[in-house]
Amino acid sequence: MKNSKWLAAAVILAAVFAAAPVFAHCEIPCGIYDDSLRMKLIYEDIATIRKSIHEINELEKSGRNANQLVRWIINKDNHADKLQNTVTRYFMTQRLKPVPATDPGYADYIARLTTLHALLVEAMKAKQGSDPATADRLQALANAFDKLYFHHEKEK
Repeated sequence: MKNSKWLAAAVILAAVFAAAPVFAHCEIPCGIYDDSLRMKLIYEDIATIRKSIHEINELEKSGRNANQLVRWIINKDNHADKLQNTVTRYFMTQRLKPVPATDPGYADYIARLTTLHALLVEAMKAKQGSDPATADRLQALANAFDKLYFHHEKEK
Protein backbone atom coordinates (compact mmCIF):
# COMPACT_ATOMS: atom_id res chain seq x y z
CA MET A 1 0.00 0.00 0.00
CA LYS A 2 2.83 2.37 0.89
CA ASN A 3 4.58 1.69 -2.41
CA SER A 4 1.46 2.46 -4.41
CA LYS A 5 1.15 5.85 -2.67
CA TRP A 6 4.75 6.66 -3.57
CA LEU A 7 4.16 5.52 -7.13
CA ALA A 8 1.03 7.66 -7.39
CA ALA A 9 2.91 10.66 -6.01
CA ALA A 10 5.74 10.10 -8.49
CA VAL A 11 3.28 9.88 -11.39
CA ILE A 12 1.56 13.10 -10.30
CA LEU A 13 4.90 14.90 -9.96
CA ALA A 14 6.00 13.65 -13.37
CA ALA A 15 2.75 14.91 -14.90
CA VAL A 16 3.17 18.32 -13.26
CA PHE A 17 6.74 18.69 -14.50
CA ALA A 18 5.83 17.42 -17.96
CA ALA A 19 3.19 20.16 -18.19
CA ALA A 20 5.63 22.87 -17.06
CA PRO A 21 6.68 25.42 -19.67
CA VAL A 22 9.80 24.73 -21.69
CA PHE A 23 12.73 26.95 -20.77
CA ALA A 24 15.89 27.98 -22.57
CA HIS A 25 17.88 25.04 -21.29
CA CYS A 26 17.72 22.11 -18.91
CA GLU A 27 19.72 23.42 -15.89
CA ILE A 28 20.88 19.90 -14.94
CA PRO A 29 23.61 20.92 -16.15
CA CYS A 30 23.82 18.58 -19.09
CA GLY A 31 26.95 20.04 -20.65
CA ILE A 32 25.24 20.38 -24.03
CA TYR A 33 25.45 24.02 -25.01
CA ASP A 34 24.98 25.82 -28.30
CA ASP A 35 25.73 29.46 -27.60
CA SER A 36 25.44 30.58 -31.22
CA LEU A 37 21.99 28.97 -31.47
CA ARG A 38 20.87 30.84 -28.36
CA MET A 39 22.09 34.11 -29.89
CA LYS A 40 20.18 33.31 -33.09
CA LEU A 41 17.05 32.76 -30.97
CA ILE A 42 17.59 36.12 -29.25
CA TYR A 43 17.95 37.82 -32.65
CA GLU A 44 14.82 36.05 -33.89
CA ASP A 45 12.89 37.22 -30.81
CA ILE A 46 14.06 40.79 -31.43
CA ALA A 47 13.01 40.61 -35.09
CA THR A 48 9.60 39.34 -34.02
CA ILE A 49 9.27 42.09 -31.40
CA ARG A 50 10.19 44.65 -34.08
CA LYS A 51 7.62 43.24 -36.53
CA SER A 52 4.98 43.09 -33.79
CA ILE A 53 5.60 46.71 -32.80
CA HIS A 54 5.25 47.78 -36.43
CA GLU A 55 1.98 45.87 -36.85
CA ILE A 56 0.61 47.15 -33.53
CA ASN A 57 1.29 50.74 -34.54
CA GLU A 58 -0.29 50.23 -37.98
CA LEU A 59 -3.39 48.59 -36.50
CA GLU A 60 -3.74 51.33 -33.87
CA LYS A 61 -3.70 53.97 -36.63
CA SER A 62 -6.52 52.26 -38.50
CA GLY A 63 -8.67 51.77 -35.41
CA ARG A 64 -9.97 48.51 -36.85
CA ASN A 65 -9.41 44.84 -36.25
CA ALA A 66 -9.09 44.68 -32.48
CA ASN A 67 -8.53 40.91 -32.63
CA GLN A 68 -5.40 41.26 -34.76
CA LEU A 69 -4.16 44.07 -32.52
CA VAL A 70 -4.50 41.87 -29.44
CA ARG A 71 -2.78 38.98 -31.21
CA TRP A 72 0.22 41.15 -32.15
CA ILE A 73 0.47 42.48 -28.59
CA ILE A 74 0.44 38.94 -27.20
CA ASN A 75 3.03 37.88 -29.78
CA LYS A 76 5.31 40.80 -28.86
CA ASP A 77 5.02 40.06 -25.15
CA ASN A 78 5.63 36.33 -25.64
CA HIS A 79 8.83 36.98 -27.58
CA ALA A 80 10.01 39.49 -24.97
CA ASP A 81 9.43 36.77 -22.35
CA LYS A 82 11.35 34.24 -24.45
CA LEU A 83 14.25 36.67 -24.80
CA GLN A 84 14.31 37.29 -21.05
CA ASN A 85 14.19 33.56 -20.43
CA THR A 86 17.15 32.86 -22.72
CA VAL A 87 19.17 35.67 -21.17
CA THR A 88 18.52 34.63 -17.57
CA ARG A 89 18.17 30.86 -17.67
CA TYR A 90 20.85 30.20 -20.27
CA PHE A 91 23.47 32.93 -20.35
CA MET A 92 23.31 34.44 -16.86
CA THR A 93 22.90 31.23 -14.88
CA GLN A 94 24.75 28.67 -16.98
CA ARG A 95 27.25 30.30 -19.30
CA LEU A 96 28.62 33.33 -17.46
CA LYS A 97 30.73 32.13 -14.59
CA PRO A 98 31.32 34.56 -11.71
CA VAL A 99 34.81 36.05 -11.73
CA PRO A 100 36.51 37.37 -8.57
CA ALA A 101 37.07 41.14 -8.54
CA THR A 102 40.82 40.50 -8.40
CA ASP A 103 40.78 38.39 -11.58
CA PRO A 104 42.06 40.04 -14.78
CA GLY A 105 38.82 39.02 -16.55
CA TYR A 106 36.58 40.78 -14.03
CA ALA A 107 36.00 43.88 -16.20
CA ASP A 108 34.92 41.68 -19.13
CA TYR A 109 32.61 39.71 -16.84
CA ILE A 110 30.98 42.91 -15.57
CA ALA A 111 30.61 44.23 -19.13
CA ARG A 112 28.83 41.04 -20.25
CA LEU A 113 26.65 40.94 -17.14
CA THR A 114 25.71 44.62 -17.46
CA THR A 115 24.82 44.18 -21.13
CA LEU A 116 22.61 41.18 -20.35
CA HIS A 117 20.88 43.15 -17.60
CA ALA A 118 20.22 45.99 -20.03
CA LEU A 119 18.73 43.44 -22.48
CA LEU A 120 16.36 42.27 -19.74
CA VAL A 121 15.27 45.84 -18.99
CA GLU A 122 14.67 46.63 -22.69
CA ALA A 123 12.66 43.42 -23.10
CA MET A 124 10.55 44.54 -20.15
CA LYS A 125 10.07 47.93 -21.83
CA ALA A 126 9.02 46.15 -25.03
CA LYS A 127 6.18 44.57 -23.06
CA GLN A 128 5.12 47.96 -21.72
CA GLY A 129 4.61 49.74 -25.02
CA SER A 130 5.09 49.83 -28.77
CA ASP A 131 7.95 52.25 -29.33
CA PRO A 132 10.10 51.13 -32.31
CA ALA A 133 13.17 52.57 -30.55
CA THR A 134 12.86 49.75 -28.01
CA ALA A 135 13.51 47.18 -30.73
CA ASP A 136 16.47 49.25 -31.93
CA ARG A 137 17.94 49.27 -28.41
CA LEU A 138 17.35 45.51 -28.06
CA GLN A 139 19.20 44.95 -31.35
CA ALA A 140 22.11 47.16 -30.31
CA LEU A 141 22.41 45.42 -26.94
CA ALA A 142 22.25 41.95 -28.50
CA ASN A 143 24.96 42.98 -30.97
CA ALA A 144 27.09 44.31 -28.10
CA PHE A 145 26.66 41.14 -26.04
CA ASP A 146 27.37 38.97 -29.08
CA LYS A 147 30.67 40.78 -29.59
CA LEU A 148 31.60 40.72 -25.87
CA TYR A 149 30.67 37.09 -25.38
CA PHE A 150 32.07 35.49 -28.50
CA HIS A 151 35.26 37.58 -28.38
CA HIS A 152 35.76 36.22 -24.86
CA GLU A 153 35.02 32.63 -25.92
CA LYS A 154 37.60 32.80 -28.74
CA GLU A 155 40.30 33.79 -26.22
CA LYS A 156 39.82 30.64 -24.12
